[in-house]
Amino acid sequence: MKITVCIGSSCHIKGSRQVVTQLQYLIEQHHLGDKVELGGTFCMNKCQQGVCVTVDDKLFSVSPETVDEFFEKQVIPNV
Repeated sequence: MKITVCIGSSCHIKGSRQVVTQLQYLIEQHHLGDKVELGGTFCMNKCQQGVCVTVDDKLFSVSPETVDEFFEKQVIPNV
């Protein structure tokens, strides 16, 4: 599974750094480092929806406050 987080300026302002940090933590806590690839990109052209995150090319809008719920609903069941 590939998770990509937008780290462009609009998403950065909305908390992309915190989203990346929390995803790194959750991947480690669930021992998914060999199954989940976490990456970044500079713009997904969906700035109004940010923080933009894709899971295998499916787009989601995530915030630092919703990243745990996102991980439980979109990542864990699909690994």
